[in-house]
Amino acid sequence: MTEEVTNNKILQEDLKSISDTDLPFERLKNSTILITGATGLIGVSLARALIYINDEHNTNIKVIALVRNKDKAKNIYGNILKRNDIQLLINDINNKIETEENIDYIFHCASVTTSKTMIEKPVETLMTSVAGTKNVLDIAMTKKAKSVVYVSSMEMYGTFSDSDNEITENELGYINPLLIRSNYPESKRLCENMCMAYLSEYNVHVKIARLAQTFGAGILPGENRVFAQFARSVIEGKDIVLHTQGKSEGNYCYTSDTVIGLLTVLLNGCDGEAYNISNPNTHTTIANMAKMVCKKIAGNKIKVIFDIPKENKFGYAADTKMKLNSDKLKALGWTPKIDLENAYKRLIESIKLDSEL
Repeated sequence: MTEEVTNNKILQEDLKSISDTDLPFERLKNSTILITGATGLIGVSLARALIYINDEHNTNIKVIALVRNKDKAKNIYGNILKRNDIQLLINDINNKIETEENIDYIFHCASVTTSKTMIEKPVETLMTSVAGTKNVLDIAMTKKAKSVVYVSSMEMYGTFSDSDNEITENELGYINPLLIRSNYPESKRLCENMCMAYLSEYNVHVKIARLAQTFGAGILPGENRVFAQFARSVIEGKDIVLHTQGKSEGNYCYTSDTVIGLLTVLLNGCDGEAYNISNPNTHTTIANMAKMVCKKIAGNKIKVIFDIPKENKFGYAADTKMKLNSDKLKALGWTPKIDLENAYKRLIESIKLDSEL
């Protein structure tokens, strides 16, 4: 070991919890794993976890982190890049992926995740998803990768007008293709079908992970999704401001639980299958989550304020009524451990520690 993966105590605990699972990490021994979107939360979390697993299990995994911005990657990974088990591959996901390395496994995490970008740059959002996924599947075919995990989203389910049942992997709601904001969920659906096409025609071994909104220790500087805004409100002692009525039902999963879920899909999942990665115990509305944060995390020192614009200038998705079912992934041995309240406590403590380092 040349460099510690992190000096953040909370993140160290999370990495240890990932490493301590009973997943068959020995199957990854001496393998090379490509991670796209490796400066995003999911990509970074996977890279850190795999490097930590190297230290704990002597697996000799080589991580190739595909990134678009070299300086951003250096800032995020820091001294980790001095290690010999990780290397950067500088490339825009919209371009052909080329490397002399053998590629045994791939986690395809590259995606636009900011709602504002989906509204302001819909073409770029679509092409990052569609062209990027084709490039990943092409290199998987060329390198004869043992397995690919396509990181999809719960947004691909669309909206359900009235569903009191938990949503399993074989159900779909409605997406209006005439709405600009539909570029993200529609492209996720298309990319899932592209995965199935490459499996059928070219025998690319691909699995699909449909993620709930993931957050926890290790979020990146500049993160502005709702969970980061809520956490900063607590730290700064400022009221939480909602720009919608907050009726949309959220499905969440703590970062380390999501990483364990992705590794479970990679190692134990079946080709051509999709798996929800969501902690059902975290299911709540945006408004109720905001109230929980104010009461239980901030001790009622802050409150929720509603400031709703006439137009959806922030690009928020339409209100959804949906609770994801994770029984299919649980059948592979996965069990989420961190509930919503503890997710926020760990997130906030991690942010504070990062500010001190």
